[in-house]
Amino acid sequence: MAASPYEVLGVLPTASDEDVRRAYRRLLRETHPDTGGDAARFIAVQVAWERIGSPDARARYDRGRMPDDTAPTWAPQRGERERSRPTARAYGHPGGWRRERYLALLTEWVGRGAAIPDPYDPVLVRRAPREIRHLLADALAEEATARRLAHLGIGYTIWHDVAAGDSEAKIDHLVLGPTGLFAIQSEDYGGPVRVRRGELAGDVLAGERPMHELAVRAKAVARAARVRFTGLLLVLPDDALEDPAVSLGSARGAELVVLQASTLLTALRDGLPGGRAVGGTEIFEVRTRLQAAVRFA
Repeated sequence: MAASPYEVLGVLPTASDEDVRRAYRRLLRETHPDTGGDAARFIAVQVAWERIGSPDARARYDRGRMPDDTAPTWAPQRGERERSRPTARAYGHPGGWRRERYLALLTEWVGRGAAIPDPYDPVLVRRAPREIRHLLADALAEEATARRLAHLGIGYTIWHDVAAGDSEAKIDHLVLGPTGLFAIQSEDYGGPVRVRRGELAGDVLAGERPMHELAVRAKAVARAARVRFTGLLLVLPDDALEDPAVSLGSARGAELVVLQASTLLTALRDGLPGGRAVGGTEIFEVRTRLQAAVRFA
């Protein structure tokens, strides 16, 4: 029998919302793949947080409306489908490219021909180089974002794992809806980051420039499909960013925003301040262009 979200987080059902949040943050650090944590526990902690992390979600769970555990991680849960409007249409396999890359690099690191009974074994992950651990962490983050995006309404179309230029470049998610066209990257560096001079900064980044890389990839997709982006969004775990959302300016008319994962759906449904909406017949034209141009990683 599956453990309840309270059991996964190690708190009582009577715990305060702040106690639940503290337990979630502590377990994220303990189970994160970048620190050698157990990937299965890391996923369980994220799922538990989605069920009871906000007052509304916790109230639904406490009333007995628990989502169906058998649904795919990126699909809308059965209970949600029954209680809400039709969900967004989606294409591609979120997290697939990163998981394949993780397994390939892990095999090279262990040694070709060597048996790997469990490629997600916490001991093995803990010993692996940072590049390999980070791939697994990002795959999990990408899948978590896809689960959230699945709850957008029927007016939205989503493409996952979109190739963007060379073979090593991709955009995790493209989202098209009434509020605009968005390129979304899901990242998890295993620690807090800050914004400095239009880019992310922090010891956990190891010299990476994620906003610059996202802008370059979005430019490649925009040229191929002859479309314009409303926003380029970088999604991080809630505890990695101090503010819910931070604007980093714009690039070729698209707003650059880094935001906490829990605020993503609100940003997509309400739109970005000053962002260019896509309405009328234009949304169908943009969708047709993307359908013809999108290639999956």
